[in-house]
Amino acid sequence: MVAKACPQLHSLDIQHSMVESMAVVSFLEEAGPRMQKLWLTYSSQTTAILGALLGSCCPQLQVLEVLRLLNLMWLPKPSGRVVTPGPGFPGLEELCLASSTCNFVSNEVLGRLLHGSPNLRLLDLRGCARITPAGLRDLPCQELEQLHLGLYGMSDRLTLVKEGSALLTQKWCHTLRELDLSGQGFSEKDLDHALAAFSGIPGGSRPALCSLNLRGTRVTPSTVSSVISSCPGLLYLNLESCRCLPRGLKRAYRGPEEVQWCLEQLLTSLPSLS
Repeated sequence: MVAKACPQLHSLDIQHSMVESMAVVSFLEEAGPRMQKLWLTYSSQTTAILGALLGSCCPQLQVLEVLRLLNLMWLPKPSGRVVTPGPGFPGLEELCLASSTCNFVSNEVLGRLLHGSPNLRLLDLRGCARITPAGLRDLPCQELEQLHLGLYGMSDRLTLVKEGSALLTQKWCHTLRELDLSGQGFSEKDLDHALAAFSGIPGGSRPALCSLNLRGTRVTPSTVSSVISSCPGLLYLNLESCRCLPRGLKRAYRGPEEVQWCLEQLLTSLPSLS
């Protein structure tokens, strides 16, 4: 009834609602072709909705946000036969699957959602510990501007990926404006390799990076000073709980003045660079 009564409706927000999932599926089957924005809260009943989305009922979707993902697998069970992937979401620009707890969003899930989304600009995967750099590298989007991979409150750091972060920066260093790697387990050498990509952008153009969150990582003073020097537009830098940095510099820096102050302090702490 809603689909017919509201022919101009192109956005639907049912976060924190008690709407039956099958009612939403019926709505999407009828109104899906015109839907552009969809906000959901994930629960066990959301599986049917996500299944409908994977079935390409919303080809014009530009924004998809699924909040509060739980430790639930929502991939359809294997049917034993090869399933040809649909066209996906060619117009999708924003995807948020953020969660405050570890969840089962995997490379496979992400690939099925985004295999047809070359225009993606924002990807928020905070809390999605199973996503790897290799999985992100294979996505079709070439001009990602915001990438959020922060892991908050992860107790088992032994299971985190230790290498591969350069796969992300080498692919998107020319377009990234915001990058969040907080809590990730990449090694000092791996982070150095990754952030060095911002100093070698083809064509000599300046990096677009203006926000960098390295909270709780193993980034080193030389790596931080290098990325600040390479990114003159950097306005936010979070170095809280970075174990390899001098104690007085482990904080968040906001604004160009604070970021430059951080650079000056780092340079004075590195005799080889002073």
